[in-house]
Amino acid sequence: MRYLTKYILSDLQRKMVFVGGARQVGKTTLAKSLLESEYPDGGYFNWDYDEDRQAILAKKWTQNAPLLVFDELHKYPGWKNWIKGLYDVKKKQHAFLVTGSARLDIYQKGGDSLLGRYHYWRLHPFSLDEYPAGIDKQEAFNRLMTVGGFPEPFLENDPVQSRRWRRDRLNRVIREDIRDLENIHKITGISLMLDLLRSRVGSMLVLENLARDIQVSSKTIKHWLTILQQMYLVFSIKPYTKNLPRAILKPAKVYFYDNADVIGDQGAIFENLVATGLLKRIHFLQDRDGYNYELRYIRDKEGREVDFVILKDNSVEELIEVKYADDELSSHLKYYAKKIKAKKVTQIVAKLDRSYDQQGIRITDPLSYFSNFCF
Repeated sequence: MRYLTKYILSDLQRKMVFVGGARQVGKTTLAKSLLESEYPDGGYFNWDYDEDRQAILAKKWTQNAPLLVFDELHKYPGWKNWIKGLYDVKKKQHAFLVTGSARLDIYQKGGDSLLGRYHYWRLHPFSLDEYPAGIDKQEAFNRLMTVGGFPEPFLENDPVQSRRWRRDRLNRVIREDIRDLENIHKITGISLMLDLLRSRVGSMLVLENLARDIQVSSKTIKHWLTILQQMYLVFSIKPYTKNLPRAILKPAKVYFYDNADVIGDQGAIFENLVATGLLKRIHFLQDRDGYNYELRYIRDKEGREVDFVILKDNSVEELIEVKYADDELSSHLKYYAKKIKAKKVTQIVAKLDRSYDQQGIRITDPLSYFSNFCF
């Protein structure tokens, strides 16, 4: 059972539920488990399969089905109006669950509004907040650092098979999903950009430099980056600048949803792992509670930097610095802790023997930090 299960079941009693997330993150497995355990008379339809696609277009399903699941429905050009009309007429007869490997909150723009008719949840890979029973925390950490948190490679825990799975997944996303949704012809350029990003995790991303390396325009790079984010391959975080006159203004940082996509030393991989864990947490809180959460970073013109800032309704909730082996309190974190009155200040160290507090700042290990949150 995944961490969103009980919340989806609750929301299905009131509205449609949309579940977005990366390809092979477990959306179909989650939907089918709901059908099996809670709605055995429901129906499952995948737009990618010819027979299911024809059934969707013809609206062929049993009239007493308590739940209808439509997988990858966003690939149908008229899906927004189609599901809106179906829901408005049949909402007392069926519950509706729509899943997709693109950002359904993006693709619902335009046409008739779906506002007020659905709740949207984002499903993330396994993390130190959530992993299968029978695996202890240290083993979960080791797997996240080597094969990543996507269910198949995480559970199989075989580096060779993990690499094969990852290659096939990326090929399908780039050559099928992106082409289906964006009509992109320069697939080779997007693949090259993705490869370059893998070795630049945690660094400020200067679009002009990427454009020069790939020999395309900065506008093209910006558009491609948007596409990669819509496909849940990468996510970017922007700098926090409020009340910091010397803060940098523009460059974002990019991280990967799949931790094993990262090329770099253990420090870069660990920073990406923390980034994905934090994003998973704030997406959950935003989807559950309705607050506006953001993940940012801080860097000023003097080079003082803190890796992550969590904002809640534009107010700083927490400052977080990430270290792989250095357990000395970061001077930059101390500086911003005094300058920004965050509710919580934390330094997460991968190789830490014992947690401790200093000057109101908690220095802790990732297992302790992420185990303190319960979905």
